Amino acid sequence: MSTLPYKRIVVIGTTSSGKSTLAKQLADKLALDFVELDALHWEPNWQEADLLIFRERVEKATASNGWVVAGNYSVVRDIIWSRAEAILWLDYPFHIVFWRLLTRTIRRAVTREELWNGNRESFWWHLKLWSEESLFHWLFKTYWRRKRETPILLSRPEYKHLEPLHFHHPHEVERWLEKIDDRSSLSDA
Repeated sequence: MSTLPYKRIVVIGTTSSGKSTLAKQLADKLALDFVELDALHWEPNWQEADLLIFRERVEKATASNGWVVAGNYSVVRDIIWSRAEAILWLDYPFHIVFWRLLTRTIRRAVTREELWNGNRESFWWHLKLWSEESLFHWLFKTYWRRKRETPILLSRPEYKHLEPLHFHHPHEVERWLEKIDDRSSLSDA
């Protein structure tokens, strides 16, 4: 087991790669704040927060000494990445994220799971693959673009301080998580 030297971590990846799940697990394990960008971005009735309000929320959420952020919003990347110490990139094969999106969408449709601020996803939105409302549309639109853009972003001078951890499969993340001491080990350090 080893302790993780980072206290400000960003988890990025395409939709349904497991960003929020991993960020929450890691935050709990390391006793850090969990910050889910979707929760800060989405208002009731799926209204997007005003950009200034969203940025203020992100500023406040990442002002503490320790946090794990889940999300890719480029409009707040300058805030988060400049404060972060490490980036965990969940760069999984397309078939894995597609399957995760499909099963998650079905589960949320059946359970009517509340997401953020009272919002629930509509199963029918996602079936309209041509629509911006569909996360399947979003996956097809962003999957390959993120594969191209992320290495370029990580090579920029303003992000040279970040330690990138690049995961190609969920099994890699599971093995990595198993090697990290829990919060009790970190508090003794």
